[in-house]
Amino acid sequence: MPWLIFAVTTVIMVITANKLAEYGDVISVHTGMGGMLVGTILLAGATSLPELLASISAFRIGSPDLAAGNFFGSNMVNIALLAIVDLLNVNVPLLHTRAVTHTLTAALAAVLAVVAVIFVLADVEIVIGWVGIESIVLILLYFAGLWAIQKERGSASAAGGATKVVPGEGFPSLRRGVVGFAVAALVLILIVPQLVNALSDIAAQTGLGESFIGTTLLSVATSLPELLASWAAVRIGAVEMAVGNLFGSNVFNMFAISMADFFYAEGSFLNAISDDFALVGLLGVLLTMMALIGNISRVERRVLFVELDAVAILVMYILGLYLLYQRGM
Repeated sequence: MPWLIFAVTTVIMVITANKLAEYGDVISVHTGMGGMLVGTILLAGATSLPELLASISAFRIGSPDLAAGNFFGSNMVNIALLAIVDLLNVNVPLLHTRAVTHTLTAALAAVLAVVAVIFVLADVEIVIGWVGIESIVLILLYFAGLWAIQKERGSASAAGGATKVVPGEGFPSLRRGVVGFAVAALVLILIVPQLVNALSDIAAQTGLGESFIGTTLLSVATSLPELLASWAAVRIGAVEMAVGNLFGSNVFNMFAISMADFFYAEGSFLNAISDDFALVGLLGVLLTMMALIGNISRVERRVLFVELDAVAILVMYILGLYLLYQRGM
């Protein structure tokens, strides 16, 4: 039964992710926000909702390690998904888009993840109410980073004289885009608790443990919206949105891990989880930096139709999972 629930919720997320990308593009065109900004903030936030909701559900069943594995593991998964989408899309190398906004987003994701890892290892015991001070710091860094990205995009648009895309006849209205986006996000909110309960049962049945299930299966499952939304964005030609979504999701994951602390009534969330999750966080940073190097490098690294950067990221992801398994996580 848990596997059936897992399969059904996966199908629902596939459909919902496609709708998120479609309506995100509608909002991008009508508001003039641009694919990079919509992908980095709006689409990344919506497709990352499963991580936050799954972790809150994990708290309810008394499994903070399941929540931690989900957050840090999703950072690893998102970069692996970027590599997969890059390999599937042979026409445009996603890792070589060279957009300044993407570079800043990836760097912000790495900085936030490193700060989170430091707090995990430091065991800071300062709390405001029941929320750890480290979560407050991460939230402030998150909004400061978004401000810097928005300022950079504004400067680039002014310098380049960017033109606004005019919606054609029959193009969905802004109202339809906003309503459709909200409904799709609501669907994710409703199905995630069932997904978490099913995966908790699977962890018990298989004996793999909640830490490893959270880092692998749960993080993959909750990252499926990112994969499908990014692939759908690529199919409709919104490549910048696709890349911004995956990099932006890593940024939002670190924001979500601090927001999750508000729902963890036992004290500081980052202080409560095992120090072993620092390794998961650092693996996510490593993969992010590999993708960042591919993003800013101007050297072509393609053999036939295969992007070597993407292959290297996938190999490192698999080796990282093997290392975590060997360490008993």
